[in-house]
Amino acid sequence: MSVSVSVTARRLTAAVATAGALVGMATLPASAADHTSRFHRDDVVISSVHLDRQARDYRSNRALNNEWVEITNNTRHDVNLSGWTLSDEHGHTYRFRHYRLDRRATVRVHTGYGRDTRWDLYQDRRNPVWDRNADTATLRNDHERLVDAVSWRDRRHGDRDDHRGMPHHGDRHDHRGDRH
Repeated sequence: MSVSVSVTARRLTAAVATAGALVGMATLPASAADHTSRFHRDDVVISSVHLDRQARDYRSNRALNNEWVEITNNTRHDVNLSGWTLSDEHGHTYRFRHYRLDRRATVRVHTGYGRDTRWDLYQDRRNPVWDRNADTATLRNDHERLVDAVSWRDRRHGDRDDHRGMPHHGDRHDHRGDRH
C-alpha cells in the first residue's frame, strides 16, 4: 500500500506543478510574451533615415522624395510587410499594403508621390513627415508590436549629442513589445 500512496502523491504533485506552470504562462506580461514572436532582434530593421536638409521648398515632390526611411530584411526568408506601419512621433503613419520584402533586401519608403517598385515605396504625401530637429521613426508589425525605432536630435536645439541631428543607430530603441 505504501507504494501506491507514493505513486499517487508523485502524480498529484506533478499535476499541481503542471497546472501552476500553465497559469504562470497565461499571466506573463505582454513584453515577456513578445519575446516569443516570430521575428528576432535585428531581423527586420530601420537601416537608414535620410532628411533633405538642403531643400529650399520642403513641400516640393522632389524634396519630399528625398526624405526617406530604409527598411532592411536581414533574414534568409522573404517577409510579408502587409499591415506593418512606419510612423513618426506626431502620429503620421504609413501602412504597408501588399508588399513582400525579399530576403536580405532593403526598401526605401519616400514621403512624396511616386510609383511603387520593389525597392521604392511612396507615402503619397504633400507635406514632410519627419521633423528635422527631433523625431523617432517607429516600425511596427501587423500585430502592432514594435519591431524597431530610430531617434534623432539636433544639436543646435540644445541637445548635446554628437551626431549633429542626423538619425543615429546609437539612438536605436530596443523596446520590442512596448507600446506607446
